[in-house]
This record gives sequence, structure tokens and C-alpha cells, in this order.
Amino acid sequence: MSGDQAPMAVMMVRPNHFGYNQETAASNSFQQAEGKENLEEIRTKALTEFDGLLLALKASGIEVIKFSSVDREDTSDTIFPNNWVSFHPDGKVIIYPMMAPSRRLERRLDFITALEKEHLFEVSEIIDISNYEEEGAYLEGTGSMVLDYVSKIVYANHSPRTSPMLVKKVAELLGYEVCQFGAVDASGQDIYHTNVMMCIAGSFAVVCLDAVENPNGRVRLETSLSESGHELIKISREQMNQFAGNMMELRNDKSKSVLVMSQSAYDSLTSFQLQTIEKYSIIVTTPIDTIEKYSGGSVRCMMAGVYLPRKPSGTWEQ
Repeated sequence: MSGDQAPMAVMMVRPNHFGYNQETAASNSFQQAEGKENLEEIRTKALTEFDGLLLALKASGIEVIKFSSVDREDTSDTIFPNNWVSFHPDGKVIIYPMMAPSRRLERRLDFITALEKEHLFEVSEIIDISNYEEEGAYLEGTGSMVLDYVSKIVYANHSPRTSPMLVKKVAELLGYEVCQFGAVDASGQDIYHTNVMMCIAGSFAVVCLDAVENPNGRVRLETSLSESGHELIKISREQMNQFAGNMMELRNDKSKSVLVMSQSAYDSLTSFQLQTIEKYSIIVTTPIDTIEKYSGGSVRCMMAGVYLPRKPSGTWEQ
């Protein structure tokens, strides 16, 4: 399949005030509160983990465009820019409505301007649908949606953060088909973001089919992934809980496929699963235990793929 599934650049945001967000915890069962009061220790460890991922990506030949977050105590999740913005191969930029009021402070139009003026990406249109927050409808970017950029399919799990109406709206804007389904954790709670339970690469897909309890929904999801040409790597709920679904395929400066995952995700995989991935991709992994524990998100959430076309004269520096 085409390498267009994997972006050659990612945007990341270094957090100034990382921590446990009580506001998001109600819909995110992956967050853990134990020790949340140790703010300085948590922030120091999270910054170290962020920098470790950044260095691992750059060492692998990935272009990383790093920004710094706003300096506000009430912005503990700025490390996850993929929830408020997505960048597309036709030059479209979409800005999303987010469920937690504190997370709405993360949106930064100056980041988009910098991508254009400093990094020479082409932006054809900025589509802002964040006003749907006023109606209580949310869609948290490529957290809520996992996009197959080659087959043009939007995959989305039902959750309080993912409006079916807005999934269809974005699919229409992009010219994609929609595959929606319900996926829950072991306690029966909706999985808050689709990208926690599945990842689509160019030639394979990692997916927790066990979380899709409705037989028809499970068959529909599995069939769509298989018929679009992906070898399926099926993970268990236990592996999903270690963020084995929260991976991202990137393309390095030698046009090689690189699959990025956390150390906890890597450690949860079987040797056969790892061998299957390594048929197609170089695996890059780094420990981000603090980030995973207190935010309930992992490496995929930390990267917004920049699929925008580049201006002909564009150059970049690592």
C-alpha cells in the first residue's frame, strides 16, 4: 500500500504544566490519580519523558516541529495537540471541539501560522468546528477518529467525546467513508478515544477487537480493515490497557516506515506480534510511564501528524 498513511513530520507541544486533570478523568478510565498531588515531581518526570521521545524520534530521522505550551496552570493536557487540530494532504487544517473546558485553552492558531511561515507548509483552508462545543457536541481530532488516509475511511468509537454527527461532518469535508462502532473497557465504560484501541499503518493495523462486544460491529470493523489491505495484529484488552493500540506510523528521512510506541506498549506485545510489525516497520520505543499514568494517553496522542503539502522551496532543520 501507499506510504501516504505515514506523515514525514509531526507537531509536538512541550508542556509547561503537565498533571492529572480531574475534569477529563470522568470519561478517561486510563487515568490514575494515585500520587497526583506530587505536582513538581510529576511535571519534572513528564518533561524528561517528553524530551526522551523527542530525541528518539529525531535519532530515527523523523522531522519533529516542537512548540511550547501556554504558561497556565490550568492547561495540564497541552502535550496532546492531536485532539484540537489535524493537518491533511490537501492543505486543510481542522480545529476541533473538545469536551473539557480546560482543554479548549490549548488551541493555538499561531502554531498553524508558524507551520506556514517558518516551516513552509501549505495551508489551503482552516476549518474551525469548535463552535459545536456550545451545543454539547465534541470531536477530539485524531484521538476520536483514526483515519485511513489511503483508503479514505474514518474509524470512530462511540464515546462522550466523539459525536457521530461530527464524525460524519468531517468525513464529508474530507471525502471519506465512515466506520463507526462501540468499544468498551473491561468494566463496560466507553473507550474515550478510538486511537487508544487501534492504529492504522500503511500495511497493517493494530486493533483490540475484544473491546467491540457487539458481534456485528466487530465483524464490520475487522472486515473493513482487512478489505482495505491491512494485515491485522489483534491485541487483547490487557495489551490495550498498556497502550499497545496507541501507536503511530511515521516516515523518516530515508522514507522508511517507523512505528512509534511507548515502552509499556512494547513490553506488552508478544514476540510474534513484534515480528509481524517488524516485517513492515522499524520500531521506536521510549518510556513515558508518568505521562501514561496521569493523563491516560500515550505516544500517539502526543503527535499531530503534519500531512500538509510542502512549498517547493521548503527546507527543514531538526
